[in-house]
Amino acid sequence: MDFTKTQNDYAIFLPALSSFYATFVGRQRYEQYVDPSRIPAHFVNGVESGNWMSKEGIFQYKWSLYSSGHVDLDTNKHLPKEAMVRERDRSMGFVVGDSGGYQIGKGVWEADWKDPNCPKAQKKRAEVLLWMDAYMDYGMTLDVPAWLQRSSQDARNATGIHSYEDACSATEINNEYWIQNRNGECRFLNTLQGENHTEADDWYDRMKKYCDPKVYPSNHFNGWAMGGQNVSDVHLILRRVVTLMREGLLEKGLHDWMHVLGTSKLEWACLLTDIQRAVRKNYNENFVVSYDCASPFLATANGQVYCELTMEDRKKWSYRMSSGFDDKNLSSDTTPYGQAFVREGCHHTFDETIVSKDLKVNDICTYAPGDTNKVGKEGKTSWDSFSYFLLMAHNVALHLYATQESNRLYDNNIIPSMLVDEKFDRILMRDVINEIISCADSDKALQLIDDYSRLWMNVIGTRGYTGKRAVNSSTKFYDLFKETQ
Repeated sequence: MDFTKTQNDYAIFLPALSSFYATFVGRQRYEQYVDPSRIPAHFVNGVESGNWMSKEGIFQYKWSLYSSGHVDLDTNKHLPKEAMVRERDRSMGFVVGDSGGYQIGKGVWEADWKDPNCPKAQKKRAEVLLWMDAYMDYGMTLDVPAWLQRSSQDARNATGIHSYEDACSATEINNEYWIQNRNGECRFLNTLQGENHTEADDWYDRMKKYCDPKVYPSNHFNGWAMGGQNVSDVHLILRRVVTLMREGLLEKGLHDWMHVLGTSKLEWACLLTDIQRAVRKNYNENFVVSYDCASPFLATANGQVYCELTMEDRKKWSYRMSSGFDDKNLSSDTTPYGQAFVREGCHHTFDETIVSKDLKVNDICTYAPGDTNKVGKEGKTSWDSFSYFLLMAHNVALHLYATQESNRLYDNNIIPSMLVDEKFDRILMRDVINEIISCADSDKALQLIDDYSRLWMNVIGTRGYTGKRAVNSSTKFYDLFKETQ
């Protein structure tokens, strides 16, 4: 199964690759990290079968996201656990690097980030940049997120960030460093933050110069990453796209990529495709919109397995998860996993993937009563660490299928309720987006965005243009990037 070939012209979903998952692939190349007896028979290339950025993968998919906040940043070390990313075939693996703003926001990367001369901040800033330039195709600039002002007192004290102004000024320091020290190997996305429309507009006005070839002719940033209120507020995203076109900051060959952080809803997969297509048709034929989430990995870490897709016309679309069964008494059960999932009452149905269809119960429930784990103790669970790896692979495969299938259905006029308004007239989101993006008069385009406010309010996350009173959109991105292992 090659999901790269079926991607067509859809906005690109980036699985937010877990370092836990990558470790299995990388270390198995250099040692017997996983006992061969634990590897299912249909994983004909061993653990490498789980590497979708390889021709040896049981399924292929070219694009991923990887966070600098979860890795060893030392580029001088040989690190087998990082080999899935570091040693990938670049023709088959395109990776966008997240800069680690979450780690700053939670106070994990301690430093006085608003002080350009702070040794700790200088060291981390340099490490992340070197890592991005060495291994990433695109990377996000090192933002100090505006939401840090709402973080714990400990986090604010650890970072020196106590206000929106602190966060914005610290991000400017990081941007200046990256502008002056990047080597050109990695293309960078200018990360936009802000807790509401007012902050988001101010942040953009202060950061846009870093993408401007008139200001930085040879080393400007190469696109945009939408964070904070920009993430899931379609009203604000459209305003930003129109403004970027008007100000010459979405140019072919210069600013070809826009990433939307932490978006997982299937409706957004279609909506972002609409935006990508409209910009390609009317302004920049090379324009790419990407989006990411870590749900396939974090769901598994919490014992959840993807089991059903629901995509009906004029209904809410979703991928459903349910707790997987975990029973030591099933350690010798060779029933197909999907059948047992239903049999054990986990869910009434199970949508198979290329990964799950040949899995057996005992591929997952591997510990029998009395068995000890790697540290010589008998635990409560029947799952070992490789069980999580296998179910993560299934979850990724089903999530990829879901994002592409949602776009296929959408193109065949199967419309989710979120993207159509039939209260008065039948108004399709894609028609309105194309009308806005195709408008030659940017002021008129911005007015159209405001005129269609009732349509945007159907889209979960959108708050409308309410300035300082706007609350942060309900993105789960930063929650999704909590360490799980």
